[in-house]
Formats: sequence, C-alpha cells, structure tokens
Amino acid sequence: MLTQLTARLSWSAGRRTEADGLTRLALPATVVPTMGCDAVGVPARYGFRLLGRLPRSGCVFANSAWWWWIVPAGSDQELIWPLPSYYAKGAYVPATQARLIRWPTDQSPYTPPIPLYLMTCQLTGTAPLWTVGVGGHG
Repeated sequence: MLTQLTARLSWSAGRRTEADGLTRLALPATVVPTMGCDAVGVPARYGFRLLGRLPRSGCVFANSAWWWWIVPAGSDQELIWPLPSYYAKGAYVPATQARLIRWPTDQSPYTPPIPLYLMTCQLTGTAPLWTVGVGGHG
C-alpha cells in the first residue's frame, strides 16, 4: 500500500522541460495511452463542477490554479476549445506541481473528449464550435 502511494505521488509530480518551461503530466505506469495523450485544462474554479458532470473521467491532474484532463492525442482536431480552457499537446502544460487527483477505474487514462468539450462549453457559457465545413471545406 505504501509503495503504491509513493509511486502515485512520484508519477503525479510531472517533468519539467527546459526548452519551453512546460511541465509534462506523467501518467501512472499502470495505464496505457494507446492513442497518445494531450491534456485539456480549465481554471480550478470549474474543476469540481466539470468532474461531477462527466459520465466518465480518466486521469485528472490539478494544482491550485488549474485542473487537467487527459484526452487522446488530436482531440483538438476540428474543435475550438472555449476560453479560458487550455489545450495542451503532448500533455505539456504551463503548470507546476500538478498532482494526479483522479485515477481511472480501468486501464485507460482518457476522458472522452466530446463530453468534456460540451461540458466545458456549457460551464464557460460558450456555444460549441466545430471547424468542419468552415469556409466551404469539409
């Protein structure tokens, strides 16, 4: 038990990249990111409300300012994530000391991106916007 707790704390600490000052959210070794991973962040004031409204959550990280949901890589494709949310490719986030606060119930680290997107739009008072077909393309 103590070994698992120690391991979880070390996984959640993240790693700092020197080049850009971003922290990569480190997933636990027991979950498998088969589709790569990105992260979607929202200000902490939305964290509990968003978590409570989602049908399923994967790994969720948080610090005092932001909460971060792990989503499959490319979950920003054809979506405009509403402000003040932040889409982080590769799960490299502009946050320090983000800790793993929500562990998935299965081996998948992912929160489904479409429900997360729709709930984020609802909480921020933003209409969902897909870019498919914008400008006559699609």
